[in-house]
Amino acid sequence: MRYWGSHIMSITIYHVSGTRSIRVIWLCYELDIPCQVEVIDFGKQYRASPGWRAKSPTGKVPAMDDGELTIFESGAMVQYLLDRYANGLLQPKPGTPAGAFYQQWCWFAEATFARPLGDIAQHMLIRPEKERIPAVVEDGRQRAGVCLDAVEAVVRHQDYLLDSFTAADIMMGYSLMLAERFGLLNEDFPATTAYFARLKARDGYQYAMRV
Repeated sequence: MRYWGSHIMSITIYHVSGTRSIRVIWLCYELDIPCQVEVIDFGKQYRASPGWRAKSPTGKVPAMDDGELTIFESGAMVQYLLDRYANGLLQPKPGTPAGAFYQQWCWFAEATFARPLGDIAQHMLIRPEKERIPAVVEDGRQRAGVCLDAVEAVVRHQDYLLDSFTAADIMMGYSLMLAERFGLLNEDFPATTAYFARLKARDGYQYAMRV
């Protein structure tokens, strides 16, 4: 077992295939952090149930228990696990230039890149067909393309977002998974396509996708 820091409590990750819980499961695999993955029923009735809303106030996935602690938001879970259990692995030292870039890419992956991808998902897959707006999809594709340009500019010159693999690549990997699913990764982004192929080749990514 390869983990560091405080004694690990009983970690449970509440998971639905294809959702952001992939990030948390992937990180636990990379760090050999023991965890229980509980695949939940993600139907409307369950999402609205008081028990689930006590863990995730908006009804979304993921949520995570660590002993008596329960949190939601995948990025917060990733950072919590790193800070508590990783003893400096998979993130640069806070307060350094590398630490600043690490935070930049973690936030970018979710706050900037995932937003247009979410708009695409809503108006291609999730909303009833009569409520879908094609113009929103097209706008989302354009905004996502700008984000891909930003990633391309970095991974054209290096294998990962920073000098080595970090949890920022885990955060970005989920957003790239969505981008690939929506047909946005193409010949216009050869370095990003190759970068995502490197991420997909990691055992942790493959494990998280199988759960």
